Amino acid sequence: MTRPEPSPGREWRARLLSAALITTLFAFLLWLRVSGFGGLDQTALFYVGLPALLAVLVVLFARPRSAVGLALAVLTLALLLAGPLLGEGVVCLVIAAPLLYGITALVAWLLVRITRGPDDRSSHVLIGLPLLIVLTVEGVGGFSLLPRDDRGEGGRTVAAEPEHVAAALAAPPEFGAPDALFLRAVPFPEPVEAVGGGSAVGETRHVTFTDRRVLRPGTEPTPRHMELEVVESHTYAYGGRIVFAVTDGTAFDRWMRMSGAEVVWERRAGGGTRIDWTVEYERTFEPSWYFGPVQSYATDLAAEYLADTFGEAALEHARGGR
Repeated sequence: MTRPEPSPGREWRARLLSAALITTLFAFLLWLRVSGFGGLDQTALFYVGLPALLAVLVVLFARPRSAVGLALAVLTLALLLAGPLLGEGVVCLVIAAPLLYGITALVAWLLVRITRGPDDRSSHVLIGLPLLIVLTVEGVGGFSLLPRDDRGEGGRTVAAEPEHVAAALAAPPEFGAPDALFLRAVPFPEPVEAVGGGSAVGETRHVTFTDRRVLRPGTEPTPRHMELEVVESHTYAYGGRIVFAVTDGTAFDRWMRMSGAEVVWERRAGGGTRIDWTVEYERTFEPSWYFGPVQSYATDLAAEYLADTFGEAALEHARGGR
């Protein structure tokens, strides 16, 4: 049976509702960004609950030809409006976009199935709603489904001797643009300059990152940095190992809490030296089942970036350029 066409009045009311939802969501995102209230913009309540609520409201109060399509359209407009307001938070907005669209489409579809009438209701559809509620509260009050502590790993083999790698690690690095598309496409904080050197226990590094820009009126861009200290150091003829502890840092405050890093290098039998970096951190975003893998992937790329950076420096030392 062909579904009846919506009346002009109903279409107009749907448009008004859409405009009201977009305005409300825009104001809410603006308030969260300016106030940082309760850190809610880092919880599953924001990334799961907000699109779920948006989908529920659209399905219950609007009757367009496609409730799912309208919900996704409203979300798209809201994201386009909110993007410029979020500043640094646009990193998480870009990364979370697939999650936001997925939750919105899922909830809208579930609600459409439920509201069609008793003949179309099924137990498996109703079970999905309590499950979604459980996933929504992740991050509120410290609740997390997966462990927050994790690490990123990456490495590279360079045509240099272990002593060249050791010399590169003891000197301040020269940071360049990352090769990984993900790191270039998403506006993560980027290292600009490093001060300090040496590989002995107690030696420090001060790394400066691109400034943080915030929305609050009258607020200037905030400098970001990271302080590292060598807490373990072993150097041999065939390789070595250095462990850094993060003693202070503001570079990734809204993304993760970095605790330390380790670099191990060793001569390979076939020639060259293998450099492996490990970055240890604590995840601060929920839901864990989404942001956990994303952050793990990002830190793996960051570890590879460090291996590439110091690998290039080792090659310079091997060529006598330093």
